[in-house]
Parts: sequence; structure tokens; C-alpha cells
Amino acid sequence: MLTTAEILKKVRELEITSKRLTRHIFTGEYHSAFKGRGMSFREVREYAAGDDIRFIDWNVSARFGHPYSKLFEEERELTVMLLVDTSASSLFGTVRARKKDLITEVCAVLAFSAINNHDKVGVIFFSDKIEAYIAPKKGRDHVLYIVRQLLTMEPRRKGTNLSEAIRFLNRSAKQKSIVFMLSDFLEDGAERFEDALKVAGKKHDLTGIKVYDKMDMQLPNIGLIEAEDAETGGLHWVDTGDFLLRSNYQRYFFDRTERCKTIFHKAGCDLLHLRADEDYVKILQRFFIGRNRPA
Repeated sequence: MLTTAEILKKVRELEITSKRLTRHIFTGEYHSAFKGRGMSFREVREYAAGDDIRFIDWNVSARFGHPYSKLFEEERELTVMLLVDTSASSLFGTVRARKKDLITEVCAVLAFSAINNHDKVGVIFFSDKIEAYIAPKKGRDHVLYIVRQLLTMEPRRKGTNLSEAIRFLNRSAKQKSIVFMLSDFLEDGAERFEDALKVAGKKHDLTGIKVYDKMDMQLPNIGLIEAEDAETGGLHWVDTGDFLLRSNYQRYFFDRTERCKTIFHKAGCDLLHLRADEDYVKILQRFFIGRNRPA
């Protein structure tokens, strides 16, 4: 467990890292990626050169015999919600960092990006139950509190229940929000969250961020090992020297990943993949830029 001094030091490090990335790398990209996600209708006026054809009001245009465009104004602030998986499998890590460490850093970057854009940010911590809820607010002090909670959260439960987290979001977030769900999505029968995600996808702009370790995908050939399931505590002897076993293990990872992608796609949500030893900055930047391009 971290001491108070270590926590304060780590909070400061994350603040410096996040502000640097927000200022020098994500400048304008976060705002551009999500502007228009919180828009309210203002009026209809005659189409003018340069207007986005996606906003032509075809009913009004047909009535008056020439094109009219819908005008929108951006809502003054957006609400960003972070759904953070605190289950025991997030403590696993073999290269550079644990999955929990990467989730914490990414959340800090997203939170500082939000307040830099004058948005509110809140957090739902979940395992197989809701562990904690931080209501959305604005400001640096609020984000620093979130970062401290990310670093020090001690979940009461070890399992994962994605449906529970999404249903809590659907109940608690009354207005449309920008939602990032960070998890390794290692829940048995993960398809159970599909219905809840479809509901959330209709109401919110939701992006899943699958955080995984290299060994989640591929077993090393190191002979006979005893492995423990972090969430159930079950112990199993595994012969990693067995080529067929390693192949099946890898295929299972890709099959599960593909099912997860399908579920998010059907719900109209995005899904990113972050490996613990890869540069998450480039992946987030590419995602933000990609959302700025016209459909």
C-alpha cells in the first residue's frame, strides 16, 4: 500500500504528465473529437455555400422548394464519465506496468483533457458490484481528487460485472454524456452486458477501452507452471510447453476480443485496444483525430 507521501508524489507526477499531453499533444483534438456530441438545435435557415450537407433539413427544403440547413449551437459544457474496472484481474502485469497502472494514467489524461475543455468529469468504479461513485464536477481540485481515488481504491470484491456498471451509468447519468469504459473485459459470459450497452449507446457517446497484458494474449513457453485466477482464486497447473495449449489460449483471446468488438459495434459504440507495453498516447491521438473526419 502506498504511503501518503508516495500518493502525493504520484498524483503530482500524473498531473504533470497529463497536463503536458493535454497541452502539447491533445490540444484541440479532444474538443474537436467531441464537439457536436453535445449540440442543441437553434434554427433553420437557407442553405449557404460551405454548410454541412448532413444538416440539410429535407422536410423544410421540400416545402419551400430550395435547401435549408439546420443550425446547432454547442452546449456550453459536456459531462465526461469514466467507468473504471477495479477487479482483481486489473492488478496483473508482466511488462512495464500493471493494467491498473495504465488505466489510472489514461483516466488522468482524459480527466485533465475534460476540465481543460471546461467539461465536468465523474467516475464509476466497479468490480462485480459498484465500488464507488464520484459525481461529475468541474475544476482541478476535483480531478486531483479523482486521481487520488484511482491510485488508492481498494475494491471490496474481486470479480467483474460489466452489466452492473453500465446499468448504474444508465440510471445515474440523466443527460447525454461522453463515456469511457476502461476494462480488460475478462468477464465470463461477457455477452451478458450486450443489452445494457445497447441502452447506453442510444443515450450516451460511449467508448470502450480494452486494456490488456501481452500474456493475456500469448503464453510464454516456460514449461509447467501453477497459475491462479485472480478473480476466483482457483489454482491450475498449466503446461506452457504444450504447443496446442498455447495455440488454443491465443485463439481464445482473439475470439473473445472479436466478440467484444461485435457487441460494441452493434451498440453503436467505439472500442479501443491498449496493450500495457504500447504507447497509449499515439492510440488515443489517432482515435481523437479519426473522430474529427467527416463520416
